[in-house]
Amino acid sequence: MAKRYEDHGGNGADGAGPGAQRGRILWVDQPAGRRRMPDPVRRSAVRAVLIVAVTLTDATIAFFLTVTGSWLALPLSLCGIAGVVVATWGVLDVMITRQTWNQRYGVLSEPSSTARGRRRERRRARREARSAPPLPPRVPGRGEATGIWPPPTGTGRG
Repeated sequence: MAKRYEDHGGNGADGAGPGAQRGRILWVDQPAGRRRMPDPVRRSAVRAVLIVAVTLTDATIAFFLTVTGSWLALPLSLCGIAGVVVATWGVLDVMITRQTWNQRYGVLSEPSSTARGRRRERRRARREARSAPPLPPRVPGRGEATGIWPPPTGTGRG
């Protein structure tokens, strides 16, 4: 979205005749270096910045009132302490909201070519197992478990 303005000068430096309109670029939009923050994270970040700004303003005013010896210094100092607690909560809220958003929506699951090949192999093996004729039932040999518990007495074990 570059804005252009016209130069109506007729010096003909660009090969155009006199009176030809030539557009020059005022600025060029460059793509952002980072992606935009998700809406919930941006909301909590704005909230935290506003809280921190109000707390810093409160602390500055409380400092100047303390220096001048005003009676308003104590109530404003108490509000400043409460503001620090709330500002800490606001910053933690940004971190928690960001982490929650990343855990819910941040991972794009795209199987790699290796995973795709392995999945193909497993499918092929399952297909072959289904199409193969079933094995005859196996008779357990002597000493093998038969699924009966407790084992019958007289097995020769003493």
